[in-house]
Order: sequence, then C-alpha cells, then structure tokens
Amino acid sequence: MTTQAKLVFSLSLTLGTTITISSNHWVMAWAGLEINTLAILPLIAKSHHPRAIEAATKYFLTQATASALLLFSAMMNAWYTGQWDITQLTHPAACLILTSAIAMKLGLAPFHFWFPEVLQGSPLTTALLLSTIMKFPPITLLLMTSPSLNPTLLTYMAILSTALGGWMGLNQTQIRKILAFSSISHLGWMAIIVCYSPKLTLLNFYLYSLITATVFLALNTIKTSKLSTLMTTWTKTPALSTMLLLTLLSLAGLPPFTGFLPKWLIIQELTKQSMAVAATTISLLSLLSLFFYLRLAYCATITLPPHTTNHMKQWHTNSPTRSAIAILTTTSIMLLPISPLIPTTI
Repeated sequence: MTTQAKLVFSLSLTLGTTITISSNHWVMAWAGLEINTLAILPLIAKSHHPRAIEAATKYFLTQATASALLLFSAMMNAWYTGQWDITQLTHPAACLILTSAIAMKLGLAPFHFWFPEVLQGSPLTTALLLSTIMKFPPITLLLMTSPSLNPTLLTYMAILSTALGGWMGLNQTQIRKILAFSSISHLGWMAIIVCYSPKLTLLNFYLYSLITATVFLALNTIKTSKLSTLMTTWTKTPALSTMLLLTLLSLAGLPPFTGFLPKWLIIQELTKQSMAVAATTISLLSLLSLFFYLRLAYCATITLPPHTTNHMKQWHTNSPTRSAIAILTTTSIMLLPISPLIPTTI
C-alpha cells in the first residue's frame, strides 16, 4: 500500500470519527460510522492474505448490520416522537435496538464473536486502531444516549462480557486474540457504569486506549504476535521487555499501576448506587483475565535463546519507535498519583 493511500485512509478515519462525535443528528452520526468502516477495510486487508480478507469481510458484515440497526432505531424513534436528535431517544423499542447496535459495533457480549477473529487477521497497527480509535465513536453514542438506555440490560451485558473476555482468553496462544478478549473484558467495565457516571466510562476508555497503544506499539517494535516468539525477546531487548511487563501489569489492573484507577473508581460508584453485588461479581470475574495478563508478563521476561535466524531478524528495532514507547509506557504507568484529585472532578 502506497503512502498516499495510507494518508487518504487515515484522513478518512479522522473525518468519520469527527463527524460522529460532533453530530447531534442520527443521520450524520450514521454517516460518520460508515466512513470509518469503509476507511478501515483496506487497512485490514492490505496484506492480501486469505486470513486478512476473511477478517475484512467479517468486519464489513458486522459493522454494516450494526449500522443498519442503528439507523432503524433512529427511524423508529423519529416515527413515534418526531425527533432526530441523538439525545431525544425515548421510545423503548428504539432504545433496545440501539443498545444491540452499539454492542455489536463495540464487540460487547453477546455480540463479541467477530472481534477476536478480525483482530487475529489484521496487522498489529490496524489491530491497534480497531481496539482504540474505532471504538471511540460508538462509545460517544453510548455516552450521549446513556440516560435513555436500560441499566439492567447493560449490567447483564457487562457482566457477561467480563466473564467471557476472561474465560475465552485463558487458552489462547496468539497475542492479538488475547488482547481482543482483554478489550471485551474492559468493555464490560465501561458498560456497567455508563448509566450512572458517563465520565467514569470516558476515563476508563482513555486510560485503556493509552495502555493498549503502548502494548501494541511494543509488540510491533519487536515483531511478535505469538507467545512462543515473545519468550525470546528478553535476551535482546531487556529494557523494552521490562516496559512491556509493567504495561501489561497496568492493563491487568493491579495496584499501584494506572489500570487499577478506573476499576477502583467504578467499584466505588457502583457501591454508592446500591449495586454492591454487581460490583463484587464483576471484580471476581475480572480475576479470570488476570491469568493471561500474568502469563503474557511472564513470557515477556523469561530468557530463552533464539532458535532460528528469523528471530534474530525480528529483533532489529529503531530507536525513535522505542523512545515513543518509553514515553507512552511512563505515561501509562505513572498516572496513578493523580488519582486523589479525580473523584473531585467527576
């Protein structure tokens, strides 16, 4: 793929995201989502591998179905209320269909089956876009319509996402699939609190995007996508492997790392909303995903010698990328000292 084509697709992604997050009309939001879908498809299928073509096809069919459901829910709400404003979603059936459409776009359970397969067939840089930037417009729509959504339905979907994200990631050996199930598990934390404190959902998404970007960029630098390859990186790049270890522990939500901050605030808010049972349940289910985070961290720090020449080639890295990763890692780990100030601003 040429540089000009990548520039056009990147500008299209920026345009689609900007249109969706800044619009008040359902048709404009739908148009932005469609621009995003059409712009990311060539980036998924740019390797021309059959698995990449399959991933692009699955992504297109899923996103097209979700966009059709979203437009149908907006039309149904406009038919009964005469309003096309995003914040004026009041019809119960339209709210239910919209929740399903946004859950399908995000990969929230039980509409999560497409996400690990698409991430597995995509390059690491495209997988980073799918896990972070492409989730921002649906998250924005979820925040804007959160007063109208059913909190009980979102709670059940959140608990199911956390359970499946942790359970299905236990026996995976492909790092992209592990990170996909990690994303599904984190989406559960975002969905359970969106009706009670949308700012906490946004904070969780921002921190998750920062930490996940660090992990993907580090994996892209050392050119690894499997656990067996990850186990041979410590000997050549111990500093980068150490940063990856700390970032994975932060992504797991272990205190005192930054990833623990949104979970701490969400559990606190759920307790204030008399949802101690839901807070306990989702906290215990998140321990399932802790296993594969620790396994990734262990594989990043053990020392195994390389067995082939290909592994030696994968270790050649450039210092600007490693410098950027160092900055992102420091930021994603050292944010926790500001946590006493956050509850006063939310």
